[in-house]
Amino acid sequence: MSTDPQAAAPQRPAEMAKAYEHQQVEQRLYAWWERNDFFAPRADAPGPPFVIAIPPPNITGELHLGHAMFVTIEDLMIRWRRMQGYKTLWVPGTDHAGIATQTQVERLLISEGTSRQAVGREEFLRRTWAWKEKYDGEITRQLRRLGASCDWARERFTLDAGLSRAVHTAFKRLYDDGLIYRGTYLVNWSPQLQTAVSDLEVEYEQRNVSIWYVRYPVVDTAWRGPQHPWGSGRWAEGATSWITVATTRPETILGDTAVAVAPDDERYTAMLGRQAVLPALARHIPIIADEYVDKEFGTGAVKITPAHDKNDYEVGKRHRLPLINIMNKDATINSEGGPYAGMDRFAARSEILADLEREGLLVKTEPHTMSVGISQRGGEVIEPLLSEQWFVRTRPLADLALAAVREGRTRIIPERFEKVYFHWLENIEDWCISRQLWWGHRIPVWYLPDGSRVVPEPDEAPPAGATQDPDVLDTWFSSGLWPFSTLGWPESTPDLREFYPTSVMETGYDILFFWVARMMMMGCYLTGEPPFHTVYLHGLVRDEHGRKMSKSYGNVVNPLEVMDRHGTDALRFTLATSGTPGQDLNLNPQRIEAARNFANKLWNITRFVIGKLGEDRESAFSFSPLALSLADRWILSRYSRLVGDVDRLMEGYNFGEAGRQIHDFLWGEFADWYVEVAKVQLEGDEETGQVTRAVLYTVLEGSLCLLHPFMPFVTEELWQYVTGDGSTMSNYPDAPRTIMLAAYPEAEPTALDEAAERDWELVRELIVAIRNARTEYKVEAARWVTAMVVGGERSGLLRAQAPLIARLGRVKADALTIVETLERKPQHAAAIVLGAIECYLPLAGLIDLEAERARLGKELAAAEADVARREAKLANPSFTDRAPAAVVQRERESLETARAALEKLRTRLAEL
Repeated sequence: MSTDPQAAAPQRPAEMAKAYEHQQVEQRLYAWWERNDFFAPRADAPGPPFVIAIPPPNITGELHLGHAMFVTIEDLMIRWRRMQGYKTLWVPGTDHAGIATQTQVERLLISEGTSRQAVGREEFLRRTWAWKEKYDGEITRQLRRLGASCDWARERFTLDAGLSRAVHTAFKRLYDDGLIYRGTYLVNWSPQLQTAVSDLEVEYEQRNVSIWYVRYPVVDTAWRGPQHPWGSGRWAEGATSWITVATTRPETILGDTAVAVAPDDERYTAMLGRQAVLPALARHIPIIADEYVDKEFGTGAVKITPAHDKNDYEVGKRHRLPLINIMNKDATINSEGGPYAGMDRFAARSEILADLEREGLLVKTEPHTMSVGISQRGGEVIEPLLSEQWFVRTRPLADLALAAVREGRTRIIPERFEKVYFHWLENIEDWCISRQLWWGHRIPVWYLPDGSRVVPEPDEAPPAGATQDPDVLDTWFSSGLWPFSTLGWPESTPDLREFYPTSVMETGYDILFFWVARMMMMGCYLTGEPPFHTVYLHGLVRDEHGRKMSKSYGNVVNPLEVMDRHGTDALRFTLATSGTPGQDLNLNPQRIEAARNFANKLWNITRFVIGKLGEDRESAFSFSPLALSLADRWILSRYSRLVGDVDRLMEGYNFGEAGRQIHDFLWGEFADWYVEVAKVQLEGDEETGQVTRAVLYTVLEGSLCLLHPFMPFVTEELWQYVTGDGSTMSNYPDAPRTIMLAAYPEAEPTALDEAAERDWELVRELIVAIRNARTEYKVEAARWVTAMVVGGERSGLLRAQAPLIARLGRVKADALTIVETLERKPQHAAAIVLGAIECYLPLAGLIDLEAERARLGKELAAAEADVARREAKLANPSFTDRAPAAVVQRERESLETARAALEKLRTRLAEL
C-alpha cells in the first residue's frame, strides 16, 4: 500500500464536467489504482482465492484485438470476484517468443551489415537481452491501457531465473522418467529460419497450384531399366509398361521409395509386387497396396516419399520403406538428388518438369487448389523434413489430462469443445520440443566425450569436458508450465501453496490444442493436479461482415486507435457483449459508438442524480417501504431482479448477456422511465422527495457496481461522485474508497415485488400508447392533449398514477379523465386498446381537423394511384410471364403492403 498522502484520493475534479471525457479520466484513475495496490490479493479478503494466469503475450507483440478480448474477459472476472470478496490474483507476464524475437534481432543485425552467425552465440544472446529490455515494457503498457488489474508486482517472464529453473526441473523429471527421448522423425521445417517449428507456427493458405501427372516406367521382361542418360530424350526408350501418378510437388520424386495403389483397385492388381523405375535417378521402387490411397483421386496411384510427407511417412513405416531425405536445411537439394543437387527446391522443380517433358514422362498438367503450410515467421512454404530432434512421449501425459476433464475436475466452456479436446488428446503424437535457435531455454543435456548424455540437476554443474546440446526448447514447453512456474514451482512457495491450482484459464479456442492441452498435460504430471478448474474459451474477433481481419482486406482494427477515439470502456463493453463463449465475434463499429454513447448516458444520469442528492449521502441509506410510490417499488424490484439475473449469468460464464441486461436496465428502465418519474416526484412533498432521492441513490450506486467489471473507468469516476464521502457497502471498510473494493450486489429474492412490476407495466404501456398516438398523428411535442381512459377494475390504479400518466404522456392534468365504464365511445377520437383498458384521445385536441383531412385526402389519392398501378402491372401477362419469378413475387408483396397502407389511410380519414 502506498504511503503517498495523495494516493488514497482519486483526485477527481470537484464538479462533474458536462460530458464524459475519457482522456481526462482513464490514465489518472489507473495510476491511482496502482499507487494504492488495489490489484494485489488482499490478506484480509473474506473469500477463497480466485486466480488467473494471464496468457503471456510475446515481448515482440503490439496490442491487437486478440489481446483486447482476453484482457476484457479476464479483467471482468477478476474485478467481479474481487468485489465479491474473493482473494483475487491475476498473474501478468510475457513470453520470450523464441522464433519471433530471434527474427527481430536477426533483422536488426542484418540492417547493421552483420548476422547472427557472424557475431556468434554469446554476443547474439547479449544483443537479444538488450533488445528485450528496450521493448519488453511496451506490450504491458498497452495492457494497462485496457484497464488490466493484474498484480504487476508478480509480473513474470518466461526466461526469468525462477521460470528457467522450473523448465530445467520439468525437463529432467520427464527425461529421468523416460518420457523425453531423441529420435529422427518428420517435422515442420522452416528453411528460412532453419529450425523445426510447431503446428501453431504454421499458417495454411488456399492456393491455386498445378497438379502434374507423371508416368513411371515399370520393369518387365523386355525392359529392365534405362539404357540412355537422363535428359537425352531417350531415357525410357524401350519401356512398355507404365504407371502414372499425380503430384503437386514434383521435386520430391527424387525421394520416392514406392508407388502405392488401393488394395481393391482392380486396375492395378497385375502391377502389385512389380518394380517401377524412378525418373532421373533410375532407382527401382516397389508398387504396393495400402488403404491410405484414394482410388478416386487422380489416377488412383500415388508416389510415396516417406521423408517428405506426413502421410507417406506412415505408409513407409507400415511397409518398412527406406526414408531418403533429399533436402538440406536451407531447402536446397542434397546429394541424394543426383543431377539436381545444390539447386533450390523450386528451381529443381522447374528443371525436373522440363526434363520430364523432354523424356515424354509428363502426361498432363491440371489446375488444382490446395492448402499450403506457410511459416508464420519466415513467410516461406514449410517443408516436411526428416530431422533428428528431441521429443516428449505424450501418451502418459495425455491420459492424465483426459482423465481430469472426463472426471469433472476441469470443465471446458463451452462444453462442446470437450469433444475437440478429447479427439486431439486421444490421437496425440509425440511432441517435438527442440528448436534450432539460440534465443530460448537451452536444452539441459550435456554430451560426454564417450558419447553418453547427462541431464544434471538445476543447481548441479555439468561434468568436466561435457558440451551442451546447441538447441533450445519449443516455446510451448515453458508456456506449458506457466500456471505453476509463475507461482514458484518447483519450490513449495507460499504463493504456490495458496494460489495453485489456479481458477480459470481464459484463452482463444484456436489454441486449445497447442497451449491448453499442454498446460493440462504438464500440470497433471508434474504437480499431480490439473492447473485450473475451468477453461473458458472465447472466439476470434472478425470484422462486421464476419471476415478475418487482415492487412490484405484493409479491415484491421487497431484497439489503441479505438480507445483514443471512443474510450477504453466502449471497446471493452463492445467486446464483452457482442458475442457468446466460443463463438467468433463480428466487431461492428456502430456497436463501439453505441457503447461510447452508453458511457455518456451514464454520465448524464449521474449528473442529474447527484444534483438532487445534496451533500448528505448518509440520509440516502434509509427510507420506509411504506413511503414508496408504485414507481419506486417497480424500479427497486426490477433492480433486484437484475441483480439476480446478473449473478446467475456471471456464475454461468455468460458475461455477454449479463452486460447486455445491465445496459438495458440502466438505459431502458432506469434512465428512460424512473429518472423521468423522479423529476415529477421530486416536485412533491419533502417525504416523497427524500424517498425518491434514496431510490435514485440505491439503484444508481448498485448498478454502477454491477457494471464496473465491464466498464471500470467510467463507473469508478461516477461512483466516486455518487457516493461522495458517504458510507457504502464494502468488504474492506478501512481501505481507501474505491468501487473496486465495494461489495458486488447480491440477489435478494424477498426484494422482488411482482405486483408493483405488473401494475407499473400497465401504466407504462398506457403512457407509451399515448406517446405513439401523438407520433402517429404528428402532434407537436410541446402540445398538451386531452385523454379519456376507461379503466374498468384497474381504474383505481390508474387514478392513483394520473399525475404521472398526464406528465409523461403530455396530457393536460385537468383534461385526463379516468372512468370505470363508458356507455358510448366518443366520436372523432383516436382509440387505444390495451387488453381491458381503453383510451380515447379527441382528435380536435390533437390536430387541425380540416388541415388533417386535406393532407390525408392527398395521401389517399396517391396511395390509390399506387395500388392501381401495381394491380395493372401484375395483370399484364407480358410482365408476369417474362419477369423472373422472384421479381414477380416481390411485386405481389409490394402490392399487399400498398393495399394495407391504403386501408389504414381510409380508416384514418373515416375517423375524421
